[in-house]
Amino acid sequence: MNNPFRGCGTALVTPFAADQSLDEAAFRRLVRFQIEQGIDFLVPCGTTGETPTLSPAEHRRAIAMAVEEAARAPRRVPVLAGAGGNNTAHVIEVAKACAEAGADGILSVAPYYNKPTQEGLFQHFSAIAAAVHLPVVLYNVPGRTSSNIEAATVLRLAKSVANIVAVKEASGNLSQIAHIIAGARDGFEVLSGDDSLALAIGALGGRGLVSVASNAAPGPMVQLVAAAVSGDFAAARALHYHWLPFLEGIFLESSPAPIKYVLARMGYCQEVYRLPMVPILPATRERMDAVMRGCGLLS
Repeated sequence: MNNPFRGCGTALVTPFAADQSLDEAAFRRLVRFQIEQGIDFLVPCGTTGETPTLSPAEHRRAIAMAVEEAARAPRRVPVLAGAGGNNTAHVIEVAKACAEAGADGILSVAPYYNKPTQEGLFQHFSAIAAAVHLPVVLYNVPGRTSSNIEAATVLRLAKSVANIVAVKEASGNLSQIAHIIAGARDGFEVLSGDDSLALAIGALGGRGLVSVASNAAPGPMVQLVAAAVSGDFAAARALHYHWLPFLEGIFLESSPAPIKYVLARMGYCQEVYRLPMVPILPATRERMDAVMRGCGLLS
């Protein structure tokens, strides 16, 4: 199956209004900013979008808005919609709703808390892929899920399930990532799930990044990924080191709180969260302001 998810995609935040409702105007404004700055694909309703706090109707609405804005763009911008969880049957229903909303593919995080075995992970993702017939991107983030999709399991899924086309790797384990890149079938890609490892994973043979930083800096992150993937490491290193304080700063506290603060400072959304997410601490605000000034996001 064709995989349209290469290059840099933005793990979009979900803007909320002061009354905690979905801020549709801000969401559309953010999506248009991404498209205008050259983002390669859009990722609404991932965990950066505070998805656990969205209602099913809000989840579907956010994806539909991303699809609508992408359709208006002068170039093709695929939409990779988040559909993950630890109840396989429920994830399948969410994935079907994403498909009905017009998504081009599904990003599905490894089940959290119940810590399935590798066989359980294989069966979970196989069932999701069989139910939607869209490209499926696995999402491995052990630091948040407490379950690691091992390289052997990723490769087994890549070989056995035609519409599992990529993995977003946020384990931080470069050896594991290298084994996946070396062993995967043609057309199966590894995308970095860590902004600060985009250069390293690109050097290993990865083909892209699902980025939190690109919410605020889509153009530079697209350029960084393109340089790393093409082997222009001098350009990639220059961008990496310029933006490294920012790439680290947006994880000073639990994401997406810092990046949402940044976007609020830039005027793209309000600094409104849904519990259990809360505003970042005053000391973190001061540090983020300094980082933003240093990289040119704040005058």
